Amino acid sequence: MTLDGRARRTAIITFLERQSAPVSGSELAKQFGVSRQVIVQDIALLRAENRNILSTNKGYILRHSQGRRGVCTNIISVNHTPEQTLEEMYSIVEYGGTMTDVFIDHDLYGQIRVDLVIDDKEDADEFCEKMRNSNSRPLNELTAGCHYHTITAPSEKVLELIRKELREKGILTE
Repeated sequence: MTLDGRARRTAIITFLERQSAPVSGSELAKQFGVSRQVIVQDIALLRAENRNILSTNKGYILRHSQGRRGVCTNIISVNHTPEQTLEEMYSIVEYGGTMTDVFIDHDLYGQIRVDLVIDDKEDADEFCEKMRNSNSRPLNELTAGCHYHTITAPSEKVLELIRKELREKGILTE
């Protein structure tokens, strides 16, 4: 039996709540017996309803409330070359932090933001491998290396350790 749109979107949220890793649009399409394009439209409608769904390079994941106890968030300003990306990511995840996103302030388009959810070395390695093998250029190349990240960590102390390490490596610009 095929679900109507509203029921399917409710089921998508329920399904994503049970996942600990991102789920591709193709996997969701197979799960719900619809096309990937229908899933893309459903996700857009859910986001319009303020559902916290992140779209990462691995798929969709439900962002749990950043206000939950024990999670601290900070936006950092950084500048580095594409070759330093892995070093930057490791500096965050080795302390138990998560690189939630990347964004730039573009003169023409304004703010451009992309969800990442890099929370371990495996994620960082996979992202950098994709970056090396891609014909596309990293977002920070549009702004001569200057960009921002939202990072989360279990405590303010951990956030400060991450900032300190990035500062020592010449990556943090604040």
